[in-house]
Amino acid sequence: MKAVVIREFGNPDGLEVVDLPVPVPAPGQVRITTEAIGVGGVDAVIRRGTLAAYGFREGHLLGSEVAGSVTAVGEGVDASWMGRRVWAFTGLSGGYAEQAVASVEDVLLLPDGLTGADAVTLGGSGVVAHFALDRARFAPGETVLVRGAAGSIGITAVQLAAKGGAGAVAVTTSSAERGTRLRDLGATHVLDRSGEGGSDAPAGFDVVIDVVGGPQLSLFLDRLNPNGRYVAVGVVGGQPPADFGMRLMDAFRKSLSFATFSSDTVPGSDRQAVRSSQFDDAVHGDLRTVVHEVLPLDQAVLAHRAMDAGKVFGRVVLAP
Repeated sequence: MKAVVIREFGNPDGLEVVDLPVPVPAPGQVRITTEAIGVGGVDAVIRRGTLAAYGFREGHLLGSEVAGSVTAVGEGVDASWMGRRVWAFTGLSGGYAEQAVASVEDVLLLPDGLTGADAVTLGGSGVVAHFALDRARFAPGETVLVRGAAGSIGITAVQLAAKGGAGAVAVTTSSAERGTRLRDLGATHVLDRSGEGGSDAPAGFDVVIDVVGGPQLSLFLDRLNPNGRYVAVGVVGGQPPADFGMRLMDAFRKSLSFATFSSDTVPGSDRQAVRSSQFDDAVHGDLRTVVHEVLPLDQAVLAHRAMDAGKVFGRVVLAP
């Protein structure tokens, strides 16, 4: 089968299309013939080598979520899964391939009317956005800033905050055109990447959801209101300054909170319940997915170049 691996960490040209054996599902797993593969920010972070300390090595098969049809089941898995269209989480590897395996606990039936591309655009990111707002204790009437709102996590977070009754939903983005699109999704104020602009935007925010991280994270800590909560859900812009915690200590009397969030810490059954609800919302038009582009699997390099250049609005999807 065709698959995309990291031949060399660094820029997108280090990705390589290779032939690999078709995987055999282990006990408790299913094999899926993929029709859509999500290209996420974490894929780019792994490919750059940023997470090498976590054990990623050259030859790593990228990809964490796929949609397609079950074509084989492992020992102990109900045979009724055969032929069903599903979304699946493959972990932090295994998705960029014509065939992928996943634990049956991480597989969800696709509702009629939901495309594979929409499923991999919403499946992982929607859960992150939902539980990040939950961990931030977001309440109706509060002001929310979504930093890095043009990706699939940010787009969903904007919609959920708006539907949840936020007093204001501000976003950071790189262009007026993107700002217009985010307003259509529920944003009320558009800021540039440094948090400037929008003369009528709130001076401070009760909740910040940050997909970016990077050297400017400290500047956004300064935008928290008293009792404000900051939740970092990604580091697509790199690691924050080593001393960013001093900003929190310098603002001690404001009682600020900073947290990281990974959906790995949420029980699988809770993730699947939220994901199923969001899939239904997407089918009925109550939650919108934004697919930036669908590319052939062997053009994964182009997908990663677009992400590195900041050209992606929504999610790029690979199709074998």
